[in-house]
Amino acid sequence: MRAASKLEAYLDIETTGLSPFTDHITVVGIYRQVIPHGFELVQLVGREISRESLLRALDGVGTLYTYNGARFDLVFIESKLQVALQSLMLHRDLMYDCWRQYLYGGLKAVEQRLGIERTLQGVNGRQAVVLWWRYVRQGDEEALRTLLEYNREDVVNLKELRGRLHVA
Repeated sequence: MRAASKLEAYLDIETTGLSPFTDHITVVGIYRQVIPHGFELVQLVGREISRESLLRALDGVGTLYTYNGARFDLVFIESKLQVALQSLMLHRDLMYDCWRQYLYGGLKAVEQRLGIERTLQGVNGRQAVVLWWRYVRQGDEEALRTLLEYNREDVVNLKELRGRLHVA
């Protein structure tokens, strides 16, 4: 059953690779609407990631926005956490809205074409995996901070992207 709430959230995950069957979710980033304050960032990391913590972070959300989430993020979440988010709330994959406006490529490429700024330069999905393993294997807290900042920019920029695309 879908939520009747009008609250919105933007979601992006980081993983150890591309397979929802053999790889793992390392970070779940959620930029969620909070009435009346605006938005808050929730990041679940490593062992904090569970079905229960995800559902708690999305409590009250009626519409979830992702970029390529239908083919990646939601597939991973369903495989690893046994949660079909699209059955609990409306899901809008902004990648398809981009395609309708002839904006192709990954999120960073689309952001660049639309002039959406990023503070953190030179970090991509592959480097996010490297950062995670540096944190896990070497206890590199700076690597974790960089990974979390990368994820933060992804979810915050999804809201900006939605605005630039004029998606209702």
